[in-house]
Amino acid sequence: MSANLNRCELVVVGSGPAGLSCAIEAKRARLSCVVLEKGSLADAIRRFPVNTTFFSTPDLLEIGGVPFLSSGFRPTRGEVVRYYQKVADVHGLDVAFERHVEGIGRDNGGFEVRTNKGRYRAGAVVVATGYFDRPRPFVVPGSDLPKVIRFFDEGAHYFRRRVAVVGGRNSAVETALDLFRCGARVTLIHRGSDLSEGVKYWILPDIENRIRSGEIAALFKARVTEVRADSIVVDQGKSLELPNDYLFVMIGYEPDITLLAQAGAEIDRDALAPLHNPDTMETTVKGLYVAGSIAAGRHNNKIFIENGRMHGERIVKSLTNR
Repeated sequence: MSANLNRCELVVVGSGPAGLSCAIEAKRARLSCVVLEKGSLADAIRRFPVNTTFFSTPDLLEIGGVPFLSSGFRPTRGEVVRYYQKVADVHGLDVAFERHVEGIGRDNGGFEVRTNKGRYRAGAVVVATGYFDRPRPFVVPGSDLPKVIRFFDEGAHYFRRRVAVVGGRNSAVETALDLFRCGARVTLIHRGSDLSEGVKYWILPDIENRIRSGEIAALFKARVTEVRADSIVVDQGKSLELPNDYLFVMIGYEPDITLLAQAGAEIDRDALAPLHNPDTMETTVKGLYVAGSIAAGRHNNKIFIENGRMHGERIVKSLTNR
């Protein structure tokens, strides 16, 4: 066996709740399994804004029979990450970190998974790469400047800075509010005539009041057309140049189906979702499965942690039945 070829029965790509649930079920079924994670455990959740509070209660986030106790009725980002770290320890899961999966190919009835740190040979593969990792394209002159931020962490650094937030849905609204409360001078820029109807009902009055009072400036039916070192250019029927230190582009995300398509899975090009059997989560390629929100493609409001955590049981049942 080649020194850089690792063999197991199941490879799981992604260490979010759905991926971890697959690994737990595989271990219970005595299947050898490794989880490949390009960053840290539950990396997408770890990179959520620091002050994020989950809408789900702890019991709806539990996996593997490990109780989740939080300090409040709804857990914080930090508590959720620590919980999934505990789950990995309790179940002794084999998680390989800093493994960026570069490709999945068929190999003698199984699969070869190529990473930046070696290859893995497995009879089956689960892609559980999530959704909130690939921002939608934002391409205007200057969009590659360091001041353009695609993932928001926390607002304290931006005290008294002139910042603009692009978008009109939850991520944009929550970013604008956090920045405002941290002392930034905030302008919200949205191409629509009003905020999205999908903004969480308990957040909507807050942002509306801040805009109405002038504490947060808002430009509707507007779009950024250029980013400059100390300003941005906005088209709102006429061209406006606004002084600006940082631009937060919070216009949503797109599922990354590159690995699945490369492995031969059929893709619904409208939804950017892999065609799969919902009872087993198997794609059109035998032995290639999906788990978590990647299964829904752009319709990510259909799969959450609460139901995505159940996918592991379906997948391993399919494997053991074979």
